[in-house]
Amino acid sequence: MSQISFVNNEASASDAFSRQSAVFDEIYSGNTIINYKRARVREHVLQYLKPEGSILELNSGTGEDAIFFAQQGHYVHATDISTGMQHELRQKAMPYKNRISTEICSFTQLDQLKQRGPYDHIFSNFGGLNCTGELEKVLLSFDSLLKPGGKVTLVIISPFCLWETLLVFKGRFKTAFRRFFSSKGRSAHIEGAYFKCFYYKPSFIINTLQKSFKVLGIEGLCTIVPPSYIEGFAEKHPKAYKFLSSKEDRLKSAWPWKYIGDYFIISLEKNSTHEFHEFTSV
Repeated sequence: MSQISFVNNEASASDAFSRQSAVFDEIYSGNTIINYKRARVREHVLQYLKPEGSILELNSGTGEDAIFFAQQGHYVHATDISTGMQHELRQKAMPYKNRISTEICSFTQLDQLKQRGPYDHIFSNFGGLNCTGELEKVLLSFDSLLKPGGKVTLVIISPFCLWETLLVFKGRFKTAFRRFFSSKGRSAHIEGAYFKCFYYKPSFIINTLQKSFKVLGIEGLCTIVPPSYIEGFAEKHPKAYKFLSSKEDRLKSAWPWKYIGDYFIISLEKNSTHEFHEFTSV
């Protein structure tokens, strides 16, 4: 895709999520597996946060995670390109206005946030970064936004999902193979707005950041537990869900499970000796 196409794709994604913003929480808050995913991601992030840490959140949506981390005593600058999502977030975050700040910002234009940082942690949940075909550009902007020893946690939609591929046995061929041969992205749509979704491997992130970051951990998410779009699974099969979630919690960081989920969670740490660009140029 050309640069103009990438920009247009971000605008289309912004439009899609703005259309959904008013009903987003109503649609997803009662989904057992989505709540399981949120709990898993938060547990992963909390192990790396310092007390009263500063967090830059990308694609913050309606603010569910920003509010959670604020309640834990952290400070969050919650950004999103979607005006609708930012509106919902600001309304919900009013009781936490001393700990949550908001800004409409594309994750491909993070340079404009340098004056607000540096941060202790950069966080992006539930595949928001899959909406850009310029992930390398996004990743390379992290260095100047983080303190030495600062950390990054990203939740990325992976290019292979075991559960999704198994849908071929239900005759859902388009869904089963939609991540295959998707180097140029696959069409996605929300509320009638279409945009492209790009899939990334953990190795892409690791290789892009290897000069100044080290990997702290990788977990699979919805590897043994079904993806949340298999609607009603946990409610219809509570015993099976409980069994599968216990297995995933035990095997989430083991090979091959960490690589074959609907998502993977990856955390990295900036080298403590790697100073900010602004300081090294003086």
